[in-house]
Amino acid sequence: MQKVLLTGITGFIGNAVLTKLLKNFSSSMEITALVRPGTDTARFDKFVGKVTIVNLDLSDIAGLKSFLSKSDFDLIIHIGALRGGRKFSKAQFYASNVQSTEQFVDYTRLHQARLIFCSSVGVFGAIPDELPANNESPYNGDNYYHYTKIACEKIINRAILGGLDAVIVRPSITYGAGDIGFPLQLVKLVKYRIFPVVKQNLWIHLCNIDTISEAFVKLATDKSKVTGKSFIVADMEPVQLQDLVNFIHREIYNSNYPKWLKVDAEILHLGERISRFLHLELWTSRFELISHSWFYQVQDAYEQLGLPKHYTIPDFSIVIDAYLKRKK
Repeated sequence: MQKVLLTGITGFIGNAVLTKLLKNFSSSMEITALVRPGTDTARFDKFVGKVTIVNLDLSDIAGLKSFLSKSDFDLIIHIGALRGGRKFSKAQFYASNVQSTEQFVDYTRLHQARLIFCSSVGVFGAIPDELPANNESPYNGDNYYHYTKIACEKIINRAILGGLDAVIVRPSITYGAGDIGFPLQLVKLVKYRIFPVVKQNLWIHLCNIDTISEAFVKLATDKSKVTGKSFIVADMEPVQLQDLVNFIHREIYNSNYPKWLKVDAEILHLGERISRFLHLELWTSRFELISHSWFYQVQDAYEQLGLPKHYTIPDFSIVIDAYLKRKK
């Protein structure tokens, strides 16, 4: 019986990972999950009775230290983090994202356990300096959330040099039923015909929830998978933003997006510059994502982890269908 600690189960990726683990490996795993105190129980009640739920905030470093000192885990899957754009102080971001990771690294080194860490393609910046971004691409801490993920990766990579058994997973923006982030907002804006799609050809690279959750499950259940590696995980290929917008509009209205709603990218770049000047990280990121290309080299993940192959078109229909059902 493998003893597993999992963080982030109330988030989109963590929820999907735990669901898959319970479906396929419940008889061989004893799972403990950390949940922030005060979290709405509706976000994790389907797991109650199937895993051990521990109410503990990742920013409570003293509490985390105490908890780990009394625990015995073979594997830690660390997905939980404060995401960018939320109204927390830098101290809270640093404690939740970086200092908690330090505690998990120290624990796994001391107990010869394994660590699987959920980072982000954001370590290359919202818009990478080179395309496609790859595992040799330079770090770019263009906002504080990305900075914390870079700091975590540096801590883990230093420990790997000292013998830590760890793997870093870098998912792109993930889509699927139940997500409330960028993909869902894109569907909403296209439905109401207020999305400012640019005239220029832009390529974006999303990730199906099935692909990223399968990556974590494979790494958690197959100890032969290479340690010390970093994997960028996204769909098989990037997609043109115009094509995706047209696909969404066709699924809803059976016609392409109106041409008169297209704008020049420079208009959005102006919004990006204003948002950056005003230190509005969330709006800066929003303008960047819809006015620049961002895509990644993902072949290593597919070849070494044997991931299911997904293509944004037509798979993005799961987001559209989920949104329309919710509206009804």
